[in-house]
Amino acid sequence: MKRIFAIAVLALMGASSLSAQYKYEFTDVKRLPATEVKNQAATGTCWCFGMTSFLESEAIRVSGGKIGVKDIDLSEMFTVRNNYVERTRDNYIRHGKGNVGPGSIPHMALNCWKKYGIVPESVYHGIEYYSPKDLHNHGNLSKWIKEISKLAVEKEEGYPEKIFNAVLDQYLGEYPSQFQYNGKKYTPMTYFKSLGVNLDDYVEITSFSHHPFYEQIPVEIPDNWDFGLMYNLPLDEWMACVDNAIEMGYTVAWDGDLSNNGYDFYKEIALYTDFDVKHTAQLEKRVEEGKVTQENRQRRFETFDLVDDHIEHIVGIAKDQEGVKYYITKNSWGAGRTSTQYNARNETGYHYMSVEYVKANTICFVVHKNCIPAQIRKKMGL
Repeated sequence: MKRIFAIAVLALMGASSLSAQYKYEFTDVKRLPATEVKNQAATGTCWCFGMTSFLESEAIRVSGGKIGVKDIDLSEMFTVRNNYVERTRDNYIRHGKGNVGPGSIPHMALNCWKKYGIVPESVYHGIEYYSPKDLHNHGNLSKWIKEISKLAVEKEEGYPEKIFNAVLDQYLGEYPSQFQYNGKKYTPMTYFKSLGVNLDDYVEITSFSHHPFYEQIPVEIPDNWDFGLMYNLPLDEWMACVDNAIEMGYTVAWDGDLSNNGYDFYKEIALYTDFDVKHTAQLEKRVEEGKVTQENRQRRFETFDLVDDHIEHIVGIAKDQEGVKYYITKNSWGAGRTSTQYNARNETGYHYMSVEYVKANTICFVVHKNCIPAQIRKKMGL
């Protein structure tokens, strides 16, 4: 009888160990101010949500405490609208060989702010169409943009700016050339200038060995439709720019790849691994990560394993329970989002990207040039 009891106890212990769940626990080392998490919903405009969050944090930093995280809320859709005008005009001039999809990369937001300015969210929410839960949905807008762009090229009658603007008015709202905000009258440009952010201070940096280092190079990805140039740095120096930025109190705009097994928004984690974290209901043990080199990073880019599919906002550094370093990253998929697949929920809208994940899956960063280490900045000619 005792033997049977002992066997039963061992069996229960074995079942318990098999069902044990490993949970990553994070402690902030440094977290910088960031505004409330937003939801891009059914749009391909992460580039603008990530960059707008970055601009909000920069306005907070530049203000020296005069602007708090609850005092600033900028309109993403105002920038998206202006970007559609720019890219459809570019597509027309290229005889239909441009890119009129919703996606872009970080410098395109910088370009729009320089040319058009920006407005508060309360001035231009960007939902003029029917939306049951007041969420963005650009399915129909994208179809109209695509079809008008195609027809414009076929007709060869000049860029149809009035038609595009009429469609954008219908879906996003009329253009706010002037507006009142907090008792003052602004234009989009005067409001942007009131934020005190100098856009000439920001640089876009990448790391690929098929181009010379320390030069400005075009990264060959579809969303770089305007063939913008980025500074190219060796991997270790590139990562040093990110770490130095956070240490000095600057946040970082991140452009990279989430379409891999190591990323799971609901577990709030991103790891450099082939293990299928994304579709595993629970982790039974700590996941082993690979090591990233300039060579294997380049190999992934040239075999199309590393792609540009999302832009987010790095706002700090954290460590897990074993002392491993991560980047605190703000997403644009809303807070309190639930996965019906395995009943998991991301309450905050943030997640933690490991150092190796960032090395492996980043296309480019945007940082303030003052937070680039002096010796690296000199090599860049800045």
